[in-house]
Amino acid sequence: MIFLYAFLAVLCLGSAPLFGKSALDNINPVTTLVIRTFIATGLVSIWLLLTKTYVEFTALSLFSWLMIGMEALLAAVLGELAYFYALEKGDVYEIAVLMSCAPLITIILGYLFLSQPLSLRQLIGALVVTIGLVILCGD
Repeated sequence: MIFLYAFLAVLCLGSAPLFGKSALDNINPVTTLVIRTFIATGLVSIWLLLTKTYVEFTALSLFSWLMIGMEALLAAVLGELAYFYALEKGDVYEIAVLMSCAPLITIILGYLFLSQPLSLRQLIGALVVTIGLVILCGD
């Protein structure tokens, strides 16, 4: 089942930039991010109400709220805003490929801050993939 979810995520995340790039022809990146966030908030809120998972909000610790807040700031605000600015100016395939380099940062930070295991083979593999992605986008 995990591969089905992963494939669905790849399919959605791989096709989404096409719609974002199309919208950026006549809307600035900040407006695009705000509209997308409003739509996503509405859809997720409906899901929250239908599944009754809103009861979990009261069980979260302050630390959890802070960590989720940091993730929201970095991924949903700053990262997405930078993504939309890049998408506005660049080719959709180049931006999508360069965004695929993000796991290298995750691997390194996971090792440094969360003590996630990291072998030399994994690090070299991640670097080779990242270098390949950068070469793929080069002129």
